[in-house]
Parts: sequence; C-alpha cells; structure tokens
Amino acid sequence: MGKHLVMLLMLLLQLLCGCAGNQRMPRAAPMQFTQPVYNATIYENSAAKTYLESHTKMGIYISDPAWEVRYKIISGDNENLFKAEDYLVGDFSFLRIRTKGGSTAILNREVKDHYMLTVKASDRNTNLESRTRVKVQVLDTNDLRPLFSPTSYSVSLPENTAIRASVAKVTATDADIGTNGEYYYSFREWTDMFAVHPTSGVVTLTGKLDFSETRLYELEILAVDRGMKLYGSSGFSSMAKLTVRVEQANEHAPVNQRRRADADPDPTYVIVTVEDGDHGPNGEIASLSIVAGDPLQQFKAVRSSPGSKEYRIKAVKDVDWDSQPFGYNLTLQAKDKGSPPQFSAVKLVHVTPALLKAGPPVFEKAIYRVSLSEFAPLNTPVAMVTAVPKYPQQKYAFKHKSDQNRFTINSNTGLISTAGPISADPSPQIELDVITADSKAETKVIIDVTDVNNNAPEFQQTSYQATIDENAPAGTSVVTVTATDRDRGENGYVTYSITNMSPQPFVIDYFTGVITTSEVLDYELMPRIYNLKVRASDLGSPFRREVEASVTITLNNLNDNKPLFESVDCEVTVPRDHGVGEQIATVSAIDADELQLVRYRIKAGNDLDLFELNPNSGVLSLKQTLSEGEAAKVSLHSLQMVATDGEYETRPTFMNITVIMARKPVQLKCVETGVASMLAEKLLHGSKIHTQTEPDDNLMDLHSVKPYAPQFAEAFPNVIEVKEDLPVGARIVHLSATDSDSGFNGKLVYVISGGNTGSHFVVDMETGWLQVYSPLDRETANSYTLNVTVYDLGIPQKSSSRLLGVKIRNANDNSPQFLQESYSVQISEGTPVGTEIIQVDSSDKDQGKNGIVKYSILGGTDDFAIDEDTGVVSVTKPLDRELHPVYVLKIAARDQAADEPQLVSTVPLRITLEDVNDNPPKFVPPNYRVKVREDLPVGTVIMWLEAHDPDVGPSSQVRYSLMDNGDGHFEVDKLSGACGSCRTLTTRPNKCSTDG
Repeated sequence: MGKHLVMLLMLLLQLLCGCAGNQRMPRAAPMQFTQPVYNATIYENSAAKTYLESHTKMGIYISDPAWEVRYKIISGDNENLFKAEDYLVGDFSFLRIRTKGGSTAILNREVKDHYMLTVKASDRNTNLESRTRVKVQVLDTNDLRPLFSPTSYSVSLPENTAIRASVAKVTATDADIGTNGEYYYSFREWTDMFAVHPTSGVVTLTGKLDFSETRLYELEILAVDRGMKLYGSSGFSSMAKLTVRVEQANEHAPVNQRRRADADPDPTYVIVTVEDGDHGPNGEIASLSIVAGDPLQQFKAVRSSPGSKEYRIKAVKDVDWDSQPFGYNLTLQAKDKGSPPQFSAVKLVHVTPALLKAGPPVFEKAIYRVSLSEFAPLNTPVAMVTAVPKYPQQKYAFKHKSDQNRFTINSNTGLISTAGPISADPSPQIELDVITADSKAETKVIIDVTDVNNNAPEFQQTSYQATIDENAPAGTSVVTVTATDRDRGENGYVTYSITNMSPQPFVIDYFTGVITTSEVLDYELMPRIYNLKVRASDLGSPFRREVEASVTITLNNLNDNKPLFESVDCEVTVPRDHGVGEQIATVSAIDADELQLVRYRIKAGNDLDLFELNPNSGVLSLKQTLSEGEAAKVSLHSLQMVATDGEYETRPTFMNITVIMARKPVQLKCVETGVASMLAEKLLHGSKIHTQTEPDDNLMDLHSVKPYAPQFAEAFPNVIEVKEDLPVGARIVHLSATDSDSGFNGKLVYVISGGNTGSHFVVDMETGWLQVYSPLDRETANSYTLNVTVYDLGIPQKSSSRLLGVKIRNANDNSPQFLQESYSVQISEGTPVGTEIIQVDSSDKDQGKNGIVKYSILGGTDDFAIDEDTGVVSVTKPLDRELHPVYVLKIAARDQAADEPQLVSTVPLRITLEDVNDNPPKFVPPNYRVKVREDLPVGTVIMWLEAHDPDVGPSSQVRYSLMDNGDGHFEVDKLSGACGSCRTLTTRPNKCSTDG
C-alpha cells in the first residue's frame, strides 16, 4: 500500500513540475492497450518460439516518444509456457507472445485447452504502466489414436439367431476433437459372417450360424483414426478382440395338449406322431399298436383323422386308476403298409390320470374363517373346505385327532359339522387344521364362536348363613351373595333380587348382591330367623336365565330392656312383735329380655338394718326385732328398693312399712303397674310371629317348566322336487315347527341330522329354511332322504325329527363338451372343394333334447362348412395360402333344449394351409439410394437389401446376387442381403444395383 502511495506522489510531482516548466507542450495521452481483452490461438504441441496468432492488433500506441514500453506476463501462466515481447513499428508497440524453448513443457489441448494471461506494459523511464488480458485458445492436432475400452469382448449366441440381428457392440474413444476425434470401426480380416457398423461399433450377424460346423469365432476389430486418413496417411489405429461362441439351440419344444378329465368322457391321454421316410404305400402308416404295459386292455390307439399320422391314446373303458394311481407305462409299435410291412422300434409312453397332470392338490383358501353360534345343535354345518384339483380318491381329515371330540368332517366332501355342544368359554375362537388324506395339502379353519345366553348364573354357594344383632340401624350390611355367568356381554351380566312372597326387613343391592336391613330389628317382637330366597338373573336375550340360593339370617338377642316392677308404692302394716325372719312382703320385677335374671336390693331406708331383701326371690323379711332398742322407738319405715338385670336397673319403688302394736297379720297394699299383662301380650304376639309359616318361596320361573317337546307343522312335506340348477344359497322349502313352552324351552333350532350325502343341503338353524349348500348334480345323485331334526333350547333339550325326501329334477345344466380343448389340421392350399378334412366330436351329460348336440361354424369365413350332425368339416371354396395362410374357426356345439335356454360350447379349429411355390420374390422397396463417405473402410455394410417371397418353406428362401457390381467396388451377401464395399471408394459416382 505504501509503495503505491509513493508512486502516486512522484507522478503528481512530475506533472506539477512539467506544467510549471513548459506550459506550451501538448499533454501526452495515457499509456493503455488498444483492448482490455485479446483473443489469440496456438496449436498444441507447437515448437519453441512459436507466436500466438490474433486477428486483432495487440499492443499500445506510443503517444510520447520518450516511452520505452516493455511487456511482461504477470499471471495466468502457471506452467511458464509463454513469453511476452515488444516490437515497435512506427508509433505502435506490438505485443507479441510466443512459446518458450528449452526444457519448458509443451502445450497439450487434452490437458488444458485455454489460458487467460494477464500482461503488464510499463515504461522504463517513468512509472507509467497498463494492463490487458489475452485469452489463448489451444487448437487441436491429431496427436492421439482411438482406444478401445475394454479391449476384449465375448458373446454367446444360439445357432438360431436371426440374420441382421445385433449381437455385440464395441466401444472406442479418441480424446481429439473435430475430425481428429473421428474414427472408423472395421474388421482386421474380412468375414462373411459378421459386419461392424463403421461409426456405432454395432456388430451384426450377416451369415447363418451352425453349431455343428463352427462353434467359435475369434474376430479382430480395428478403430482407425479418420483424421489421418483424410490427408493420405493410413491413420492411427487400435485393435480389440471379439469372441463369439455358438450355442446349440433347442428349436423344437414338445407339444403336450391336456384337458380336464371331468369335462371329457373320452379323454386323450397321449398324442403320438408316426413318421415314415418312404414314399407311396411304403410310407403310409397301417396301424399303431399297444404291445405291452396294458394287461387289462384298457387303452387303444386311435388315428386323429383319416390319413393322419397322428394317433391319440384313449381309454376303451373305465381305467383302474386305484391300482395304478400314478399311471401306466405303455409300449407302442407302428406298422406301415409296405410289402412286406416294416415295424418301427418300440416307443414307451407314460399315461397318467388327467387330473394328476395338474399337480398336487391345494386348498382354495389358506384360511377359512366362519362364525358359529353356541346354540348350534349336533350336526350343524360349520364350513366346507375344498382342495383343487379334485382327485377321484381324495379324502379330507383333521390333522389333530383331538378335534374329533367337538367336530366331524365328511372325508369325501370336506364338510365340517358339530359333534357336540360348542362353547365360547374359555376361548371364543377355535382353530382346526384340515389336511388331505395324503397330507399333501393343509388349511386352517378359524371358528369365531358367537356368544349366546346359554349359561345360567351360578352362585358361589348353594346356601348362605348370617347373623345380625337386634336393634342394628337400617341399612346395616348383613351378607354378600355372589354369582357368576360364563356368558359374555349382557348375557353374562348378573343382577340380584329377593323373591320371598312375604315382605322381609331386608333389601339386596341390584348389582353387587349386598343384603342390608331395611328397618330396625327387635328380637322380642320380630322373627328371630329369616329364610330369604335370593335370585341371580342375567340380562341376556332373547330370554333371561335365572338361579336361586337360600340365605338364612339369624337375629341375635341383646339386653335392651330394663326390669319393671309389677307393683309399686306399697303400704305395709306390720305388728311390732312380728317375728325375726318372718316374711313381710314379696316384690316382683319382670324383664322383657329372654333368660335375663333379675336381682333385688334395698337401695335406701334400711338404716337400722331391720329388714332383709332376698336378692333372688324378692322376699322382704324381718332381720331384727322391732320391739327393742332404737327400733322400738320408730313406727314408720320407708324402704327404697330396686331390681336389676345386671346391666339395667329399675326405677326405685317405695315400700312404706307401718309398725302397729296390735296383733294383726301383715297387711299389704300396692299400686299395680300392669307390666305382667303387657308382657304376656307381647310374648303371645312374639310367639305367633315365630310360629307363623313362610309361604312357598321356591323359584316360580315359568320358563323353567317344559312339559312340551317341539313338533313339526302338519304341513311338513314328505317329498319335494328340486331343480338341479338351483344356485348355492337358494331357498327350497320352509320347515316350520312349534313348541308350546315359553322362554328357552320354546326357542327352536333346526339341523339336518342325517341323509345329507354329498353335503348338498343345509337348514337355517334359526328359521328352518332348507337351502342349497353345494351345487346339485342330477347326473351324480337324483334323490336324497334327509332326516331333519328340531331342538328346543331347554335343559335338558327335547327334539323331534322328520324324514324329507328330495328328488332332483333334470335341468339343462350341462353344456356340450368337446373331446379336445382345440383341434388343428394341415392341408394343402390346393385341396379340392368338397374334401372332408377333420371331424370334431362332443358329448352332453343331460338327457333327452338337452343332450342332443348340433354343430355350426360361428362366422369368420365361408371357405369351410360343417355337418351339423356329424361334426365333419369340409372345404367349400378354392384356397390360397398367400391370401389366408391360417384359418382359426370357432366351432360351436349347441344342445337342443326346448323348455330352457340352450347351452353352447365352442372350440377353436386351426386350419393351416401348406404352401405351393407359385410366387417370385420382390424387393422392398423396389429401388435403393444411399450416400456414403468415400473414406469408409473396405468391407463396411452400406445398406441391407430385403426381398420377400410370399411362399413358405424352401420356396420362400431368397438368395441375393449383384448383376452389376459397380466396377468391382461392391458385393452382396447371398443370404443376408448385406451390400458392402470391397474396394476403396473414390469420388467418382458408383451405384449398387441388385436384383432378386
């Protein structure tokens, strides 16, 4: 910073001095470059002292003759490649930049393709300076060859790879740019089997591969620099290796036509084609015989169509698959019509049941999930499991034998039914594992048991005992009764009540079962033992279930009454000479409490201890003489007496004793309290209460009385008819029953308890509707006898059963079934009109008109016709393979049902026309025009010729050749039509003429 300030001060000083000394000199223009930025170029790899080229004059105008301008590169040249020089011409100092010599590195565009140099110009005599920037663009030279990455390639091709198919792609790169970076691909040595695109590197197959002739091709591919070739040099090149391995192709896949055995009464088990290379009668097949492997003669070989070389192995009768479940090994031998006839080598074929070909059985569902009510009676259908395909001997079973305790399974149909009562306790879910008898398939059945009110509450005890003290306040808890119900939800919610007919001084909590007093109890006035009937009820539906328990409550007696005197305020006269120990009077007190002992005493007034009161009997007697001592002086004694039961004491009663001189007997006069009579009435009332009998408080549940069994209605049918085409789930008849009982005793459930062979029917458990459970088939079974049972839900259950005959009426439920899933035939396009070419056949399991079949062709062509009765197909018009090589006819077989919709089945018939060589090949397009570079490598494919012959087979094979090869510059591959160069091209026009 300081250095710049010093320079600035010196410059200002020089200017001031100049102005003062020479006012007349013109002021020089400042030093500056003609442009702030210059563009220049130089080729990479340039020799030392090579100058940059610029289309713009680079430098500074010299406005002061005293200037001596020098240039210096001050930045942008980190590699020290360039040097700046000045060159003065007139008043202009040219800036010239050149490459340095010596050991300095050379320019390489591929490393760095441009530089931004900062050049400073300065005057040697002054401190003037200026700066500019020079953008140097490094130009490319063709100094690099193309390089392959990778350098080796390997592919495997099946021998049936199509000609013109792209089989590989090689890749090379050239770091140069423009034409210097362009290159051509070519084979090092010419080959007629492959061609490589000169610019894309895609390798194309041009010849027919043959595994038996050549299994390995090792090719060398060149990448030649085009930039050098443009200037007459052979160019830089690199080489890569391409290895092509030929694989043997599996060109002929076996054809195995299969069909379902249950849809074909006469199935074809094996199709055999017999070939004979001879001509005439010697090449015609007389027969195909089964010479071994069929001891029961159950099979035959049938020609597919007249004159056909194809034979079908069919069954003569029902095949004994039980003894040979995995099939038969048949030995076949063919004979021709030659003289003498020739026999073929024996051929072994394996015949299996049609279903066995479909693979092992698999259940339709991995998991079956169903719901089942706890009310379900014995034999209620739960679920039907099905494994497909359905083999003739297929059986079903439970995987675990313990499942047989609650359920049964029909081994033939897979129907699972109940074998006993079903409960949601302890778990509302039941899992069953079902397998096929051979254990090859397995499924799981999950049963969600629906809780119903099938359990009554249960008390923890059948009877309860409790005691309570009299006088306990109302609301005192006495005892808690508890009942539980195994049902769930409201069906298991328990409430309580007291069901005694007579009022009781107790109440019970509706929800908790706590029994409390409703009033104060009195041992003396109320019953001392209470026998309660407590009822536990659930809240279930459609009816409640109830149970009772007895509760005995004993009342404890308490000492809650004071003794009461029978008489009070007594006045007694006693002679003075009354003898000591003699009785004067008797006091009596009564205690209402039972078994309470009353004791007496003199509380006051006996200060002279003249009197004695027996504490037990209440007898008052004279203890000392009244005529001596102090006693003789007193004539009136007032005694205060009380009675006590040990806890309570009576009010004191007074007895006034007057001593008289006269000899008279003791006289007693008292006031009667009436306590005795009152207590007698009370005891009499209590005695009546205790001896009163309780009304019969047994549970009066009308629902528990079940004198009646369920009965089917009088209109119950003996026999019904059902059409075999009724869909699954369709209602058939309502089997109603009644029960005069009420509650659960009159609640009914229905079930088929027997005769349901094939598991085709089900009766709705609650409504009694008979329904179709699985598809009916009159051709399998035309009648059933069902045992229908109705149960009530009382305990114990009562039931009633009736037999119901079911006849299955025929319906047009079977469409005609062709004996093959498809038909095919090959005929010559020259086949005469009227020729019979094939016969189709079908069958219908229905009866009468429902089983009669008529044939027709459904649209598409009128070149063929079919006999509606026999199914024979014949030619009706001349045929032309080139216009219509293949016919796919839809053959319909329709039954002749009159009262029901007719059923139709269709089968495809493929008719293939064999070719006759009657067409020449044609080019597509008819003319070709192409432009090519004259420096293309020799052997490059410049176009593909394509010609088509509408014929087929050998007649359609096209060979290419050049009628004019353009002075030997071109050639064409005879098989692929690849037209390529065979000599170096010149700019003189040439054209490739081709003709099929």
